Amino acid sequence: MSVETECKVHIQDPDGLKQRLTQAGAHISVTRVYEHNIRFEDAEHSLTARDAILRLRRDNQVRLAYKGPAGDRIEGVSHRLELETTVGDLETVDAILRHLGFVPYMVYEKYRTTYRFDDLAGVELVLDEMPFGNFIEVEGAPDLIDVVLARLDLADAHRIVVSYVELFERILRHYQLDFGDLTFANFAGIQVDPIAFMAT
Repeated sequence: MSVETECKVHIQDPDGLKQRLTQAGAHISVTRVYEHNIRFEDAEHSLTARDAILRLRRDNQVRLAYKGPAGDRIEGVSHRLELETTVGDLETVDAILRHLGFVPYMVYEKYRTTYRFDDLAGVELVLDEMPFGNFIEVEGAPDLIDVVLARLDLADAHRIVVSYVELFERILRHYQLDFGDLTFANFAGIQVDPIAFMAT
């Protein structure tokens, strides 16, 4: 078992951030890859009710993940249990989950590039291109997250500790949108103001 400890920062200038990453000594450990994610629920929506996630992801491999309820959000860092394993193929696991009573709840997609610092073991940085904007997500011990953000001149940036799905739900409420999937096609032509990330 592992505890996911992370935070996100919205990035207005991804090209500028890439330059800062290089200047700070980070290197790409996984090149840009497209992610297709399917989030599953049961008929009672019991996972959502307890703030848990069951996700099937395809990028350069296929992985099944369970995330437990978010723990305390301390000093701009979120903590939650994460269990993830690589599986054989998406279609078979999808069928297994359906036979167990789970159904696809939503689809969400993004492009992700993964970076690392050689001198900061256990810290992973990802640059996520979401349908509604660009974000850097830093995962690691809270003190190392602080170090990374300082290196990237983001120490004073607003930290986001909710999931992309929660941001998506805030955007839907803010703009009164009625689609259910977080896809590039659904957001085509929509410019999202970061103020929507704060919507309740």
